[in-house]
Amino acid sequence: MGPDSLSGPRLVAPLTIERAAGLSVQLDDRLGTVKRAPTFRRHHAMRGLGDHLSIGERIAFYRKRRGYTQEVLAGLVGRSTDWLAKIETGRRKPPRIDMLAELSRILRVPLGDLLGQTVLMEDERQQDDVPAVRDALMSPRRLSRLLFGPDAEAQLPTPAPVAVRVEHAWNDYQGGRLGSVVAALPALLQTAQELEERAARRGDDRGDCWAVSARTHHLAATTLAKIGESDISWLAAERAMRAADESDDPLVLASAARSGTHALLANGRYNEALELGNTAAAWLSSQVTEHDPAALSLLGMIHLRAAVAAARHQDRPTATALLNRAEELADDLGSDENFWQTGFGPTNVLLHRLSIELDLDNVSYVVEHGRINVDHMPQERSVSHRIDFARALSLAGQGDDAFAELRTAERTSPQLVRNNPRVRETLRDLIKQSPVTGASRSSEVFAMAQRCKAVQ
Repeated sequence: MGPDSLSGPRLVAPLTIERAAGLSVQLDDRLGTVKRAPTFRRHHAMRGLGDHLSIGERIAFYRKRRGYTQEVLAGLVGRSTDWLAKIETGRRKPPRIDMLAELSRILRVPLGDLLGQTVLMEDERQQDDVPAVRDALMSPRRLSRLLFGPDAEAQLPTPAPVAVRVEHAWNDYQGGRLGSVVAALPALLQTAQELEERAARRGDDRGDCWAVSARTHHLAATTLAKIGESDISWLAAERAMRAADESDDPLVLASAARSGTHALLANGRYNEALELGNTAAAWLSSQVTEHDPAALSLLGMIHLRAAVAAARHQDRPTATALLNRAEELADDLGSDENFWQTGFGPTNVLLHRLSIELDLDNVSYVVEHGRINVDHMPQERSVSHRIDFARALSLAGQGDDAFAELRTAERTSPQLVRNNPRVRETLRDLIKQSPVTGASRSSEVFAMAQRCKAVQ
């Protein structure tokens, strides 16, 4: 047997669907073999090639790539072969998020690859700046300030004007303009590193330098998690928290902790996200006054992120307790606010409650309570809610209403909708529910599915 053949469950180097271009793969369920063409070229420009594949098709691809039969993989996750077969062929709805996380662990692939999280993020001008963000985060200059630091006479930026640029980028993120954020991040990350070099000189603005760096890396981590770059999202989050530690500002650290939960959730590390959220919440509670609205907002959002982590681990009691605590803080705040770009308040708690119920498979609850006014919320939050609500409506067989929600979301922020795996899965379901005809709503669904890369 050749070195690239598989005769059973054997671990091989990870291969993403998006990197399969240039690789001739013949998959045989019965023998569990994989035959490769002589050459395999990894090329970043080919990433995103498998966006149109469903979650079930992705599971099948990676299962075969690992050399597992359906019987073996089903047994490893404690399910029947029939269950897995129906998942892979689309005759059963995709598994819950906790099961997908377990499948990703066994198949040794990122969770985002099973979800169909896009890895080729383009704006309306077809620009993809993610490689430049990756380069900025992985520059060798970040490894040693002694080796790569500037000369003593070098002019380094001051924190105040950089903070203005970072806040502008945060506003773009909340406005759903992800392409603009990704385009701005490489220069912002380079400037953040220069601010850290300035801070190393122990000037009076040292804390401000670290704080702006933390906010920059927080934005990078959150944006990268949103577009499926989970690996470098974690790298950015780690740098955000390291900079926040140095800032000596409890609110900066609390805000950076949110980026850590985003990155951990994107990587399917739900227990770790819950631990980080609970630890950060306990620490922040001891550091701030009870009536500081910014602190209330950050503490509330940390509870909400921890609640999401608990729900994705299918821990309803913990998720409910955290939601209730966040609701108490929102009531104390009294209205929907946006301190530290949290969008925190009573409405955001309600949106998280609905999203969590969807993660817990309580579709009927989301359908019954999901029609709420979100027009006053930041567009990132309002669009995320419409996507969740559309998913619930689709699962409940209310295809027309589901599509209406998706169309409204797309008009609000095309980039958030067209780069979202849940949107693609919902559109595929809507196509199945209503075959495409000449001038009907279903033909509009198909057109939107093409825009969102749900179909080829």
